[in-house]
Amino acid sequence: MNNLFSILHNTPLFQEGTIEFDKPIKPLTSYKIGGSAEAVFFPKTEENLKEALIFLSKNKIPASLIGGGTNILVSDKGFKGVLISLKNLNKIEIVSESQGKIFVRAGAGVLIDDLTKWAANNSVSGLDAFGGLPGTVGGALFMNARCYDVSISDRVKSVKYILEDDEKTRFEEYEYKAADWDYKVSPFQPSSISTEITKDRKIVLSAVFTLTYGIKEEITSKTEEKIQDRISKGHFKAPSAGSTFKNNRTFGVPSGKLIEDAGLKGLCEGGAQVAPWHGNFIINKDGASASDVKILIEKVQETVKDKTGFLLEPEVIFAGDWS
Repeated sequence: MNNLFSILHNTPLFQEGTIEFDKPIKPLTSYKIGGSAEAVFFPKTEENLKEALIFLSKNKIPASLIGGGTNILVSDKGFKGVLISLKNLNKIEIVSESQGKIFVRAGAGVLIDDLTKWAANNSVSGLDAFGGLPGTVGGALFMNARCYDVSISDRVKSVKYILEDDEKTRFEEYEYKAADWDYKVSPFQPSSISTEITKDRKIVLSAVFTLTYGIKEEITSKTEEKIQDRISKGHFKAPSAGSTFKNNRTFGVPSGKLIEDAGLKGLCEGGAQVAPWHGNFIINKDGASASDVKILIEKVQETVKDKTGFLLEPEVIFAGDWS
């Protein structure tokens, strides 16, 4: 820690943004769980981020990425090295209009909630299905977020990203290809889904969405309807990462139903619990540790597999030092 502080504290590029040392991570996540990060860096600009990535790679300093912190379970040991937050990349702008379509660019750090509200306020239609979705644009693209039968990829035109490649780290522009996306799958996921930044990692900076103009009152109403539906289903009753497991559409039964039918709703492990109101939410009921949640996830997987032969796949990402 002291060595990392002396290296980064005296490096001008890390002063261009904001850097904090020995930073507690719990407040940055929806689970309110996890240890501290040796350092958290908030780059000011895309160029600032690029320079930081080159520096960290050259100096062999571990780096990880955090968006809205809504789909991760951070280890009780926290993060080694530098955790990078893109919250300053938060600009929303109309880039062009053509043949009834409007093309809107949103930065990776833009909260989805802010984007859907911006769209409603500007009479822009196409994002109302994501009303109330926690997290950021970058995270939604990384996971190809899906809400009410609409995936974020259904609205993507292009994505600007950084390709992490040691000193050859560079900006790239991705043009949408349907074959690159699937249910909860995107071209920005490494072969092993992780928050860790390794060589050849594609880090989303912003995306252009293909949208249309509509009637402001109707868009606002549809967006609010989705928010209220999430509230009624208990999405925000307790700290969690939302859906813990992916739905397997081939299997044909929602993961929450499989868990409920296995009699697991309400099951506890330490301070963690399978939500009594929704089988696919594992919540931080009472000061849960990351280990509590992980053990409970594994118990649910084991029980459902014993009863159905089907292994549930976690949607939540295990982040930080789990060694």
